[in-house]
Amino acid sequence: MSAPVFVAADDLHEVGPGDVYVLGGDEGRHAGVVQRRGPGETLDVVDGAGTRLRGVVTAVEREVVHLRIEARDEEPSPGVVLTLVQALAKGDRDHLAVEAAVEVGVDAVVPWQADRSVVVWRGARAARSRAKWESTVRSAVKQARRAWLPLVAAHLTSRQLAALTRDVVGAGGAVVVLHEEATTALADVTLPAPVEPGSGVVPAELLVVVGPEGGIGGDELASFTAAGAVAARLGPHVLRTSTAGPVAVALLSERLGRWR
Repeated sequence: MSAPVFVAADDLHEVGPGDVYVLGGDEGRHAGVVQRRGPGETLDVVDGAGTRLRGVVTAVEREVVHLRIEARDEEPSPGVVLTLVQALAKGDRDHLAVEAAVEVGVDAVVPWQADRSVVVWRGARAARSRAKWESTVRSAVKQARRAWLPLVAAHLTSRQLAALTRDVVGAGGAVVVLHEEATTALADVTLPAPVEPGSGVVPAELLVVVGPEGGIGGDELASFTAAGAVAARLGPHVLRTSTAGPVAVALLSERLGRWR
């Protein structure tokens, strides 16, 4: 069984094999008090930017866990940045989508205030809601044992999303809008070419846009395609907003060679 993952709150650049790392704060409390990890157990600590420390618990003091580091791994950054643009949805369906997409391997998440979104992020609620998405992402990263922590961007309106689409496509990336009436299959969409890790080349971005339960409006779709997006369908069935994104991320991850 793989070791549980905890996300460090500090810099791991100077920590390596043979060092003792002290896991404190919320993560130390969760490991030592909630999960009751004890001496001899193996834990992984990640920084959210690709660094993974593999350690063995040597001591537990209340809410602090001491680890002897046995290995340090640097996981390469993605060759293509795969981003889920998820429309706000009621009943926590957007949270379910984000959680599953992160477990599958998405690199970033953008909340989208679609025209037909019932949920509205405004003022203090927007800050609280974004924080909840970030908490969901963090939990999903730990569940999936990932070393990279996806960014949750500020929420966008449809007009802002059209502008982002134009920028991404102009930089060599691609934007795919999932739509049930599209004639192009997701499997046939042209994807950006992945860059080699360590090449110094900035990877292109691939945005997957998922609408709310009421669907993407005709004007919205027209503005996105005018900006360079491609409308695509997943398959013969219409999926919920909580399901479509994770399924698309999984299929695109396979096409990008991430699961091979």
